[in-house]
Amino acid sequence: MLEQQQWLLYGTKGCHLCDNAENLLMQAQCVLPITWQYIDIALDESLVTQYGSKIPVLLSLTGQQLDWPFSLLDIQKIMVNDGQ
Repeated sequence: MLEQQQWLLYGTKGCHLCDNAENLLMQAQCVLPITWQYIDIALDESLVTQYGSKIPVLLSLTGQQLDWPFSLLDIQKIMVNDGQ
């Protein structure tokens, strides 16, 4: 059984792809023990430099990363692998 996993979703307001990623996470939350924190990269210049051309980016606290585009299946796979 998977333990609760904490993830970070890097994005910015007004980004429809970021909204899509958050909707995928809400769907994943129905079947996986996941929580996430939304990080607005626009508030931090170093995050804009690092993730600006990649958002949305899903990052686990253990270093697993998914860059857009990703699907619900991709989220499930990375979370199962990260939970092992």
